[in-house]
Amino acid sequence: MPTHTISPAQPLTLAALATLLADGRPVQLGADAKASIAACHNYLHQRLAHDDRPVYGINTGFGSLYNVSIAPPERAQLQVNLMMSHACGTGAEVPQNIVRLMLLLKAQSLSYGHSGVQVATAERLVAMYNRELLPVVFEQGSLGASGDLAPLAHLCLPLLGLGEVNYQGYRLAAADAMSLFSWEPLVLQAKEGLALLNGTQFMLAYAVDGVLRAQRLAAAADVIGALSTEAFGGCADPFNEHLHRIRPHAGQVQVARRLRELLAGSELQAQPRRAMQDPYSFRCQPQVHGASRDALAYVAQVVETECNSVTDNPNIFPDEDLILSGGNFHGQPLALALDHLAVAVAELGSISERRTYQLISGQRDLPQYLVAAPGLNSGLMIPQYTAAGIVSQNKQLCTPASVDSIVSSNGQEDHVSMGANAATKARRIIENAEQILGIELLTACQALEFRRPGRSSAALEAVFAAFRKQVEFVGHDRMLYADLHQAADFVRKFDWAEVV
Repeated sequence: MPTHTISPAQPLTLAALATLLADGRPVQLGADAKASIAACHNYLHQRLAHDDRPVYGINTGFGSLYNVSIAPPERAQLQVNLMMSHACGTGAEVPQNIVRLMLLLKAQSLSYGHSGVQVATAERLVAMYNRELLPVVFEQGSLGASGDLAPLAHLCLPLLGLGEVNYQGYRLAAADAMSLFSWEPLVLQAKEGLALLNGTQFMLAYAVDGVLRAQRLAAAADVIGALSTEAFGGCADPFNEHLHRIRPHAGQVQVARRLRELLAGSELQAQPRRAMQDPYSFRCQPQVHGASRDALAYVAQVVETECNSVTDNPNIFPDEDLILSGGNFHGQPLALALDHLAVAVAELGSISERRTYQLISGQRDLPQYLVAAPGLNSGLMIPQYTAAGIVSQNKQLCTPASVDSIVSSNGQEDHVSMGANAATKARRIIENAEQILGIELLTACQALEFRRPGRSSAALEAVFAAFRKQVEFVGHDRMLYADLHQAADFVRKFDWAEVV
């Protein structure tokens, strides 16, 4: 399997990350990355040897303790103390795929040579990524400014032989896991603890995972929406290109084109129209799905920029002979984007649930609740309740985190992004939307059975057939929770982009 090389000269794209996540290929530091890291580290230590002016976090305390001077013999211990004291995470464990992404993204940020770390430190992060030696990190504890301090402390404690890791299904003390590879704990030097803890890699890892899943959801929504349109007896006229040429939002145009392609060749579209106009949840798919796609495009741009950024503090510029303290750790760009992501995905779920509701309502020659003997059987009555409840929860979760702030560190850190909270709730919304769309898919396929012998397009019939291998027709009442779970799993895993 080819190796991905971390290089400051090669931007890290979402497409590259999707490939890395899909095939698990190993990564390595490029020669240029090692040279940049080494040059920065050497510059910092040469400067400290000849210049004792205060430099935040290197020869001073942290946060509101910035005015406390740290003597040279204590500076290494300062970095260790920082790592231990800031490991204050709580709540649920961060999913292991997110932790692995955090390791990669932290190594990428260090590769630009503005953080002052040793090459060995960055290489250990890469080795942990490749070995899938994944630190135990907790969801709660970050304010999203000064970086994701608590989560990143837990991420990096194992570099010192501290904390815990997950490895091959076991939860181990980091020191015990390191011994499996004959790894010695690293001895942190000036600035290293701060470089490891400052940064946005916690919220960024969630954002990367979220954007990739949301893009898949957007593709799924178009296909499932087209299936529902067919099953409901809907009309393709609202997707005509002439309508969208006069309101040419990129996402709207893209979705309308996609729906036309998906419905092309359908026998059902050739049947007499059942109503003059369809409800908005069918007719306005290009406008609603398209707006979410446009929002996701903005979020993707922010996330890719952050993937190729240096987000610790202070930052070192060897060529300019500068060490500058600033605020690149502040998560506001990601916090706003993650809130936008949450709303965009929630809307895909909201309009999906409305299509589900229309399909079970007994309209257009479909039986109530899509079962042959309603009354004796409740059919698909309650899956719509489930979808409605989840949609309502998503609305509650869409309250933006990025408008919130709270003062910390004795007023020194007086405005924070809350991007970490935006990240974790965006993930919850995405998981919810996957289930909502799964319920619509189950409902649309059930309704399509009542249109037989009429056939949809070849593309949509192929999706129907693939889904039927996972979830059978509901001929009479049965326990449906397993079907709902299977439907959500199908939404997550099916290759929607390849439906043609």
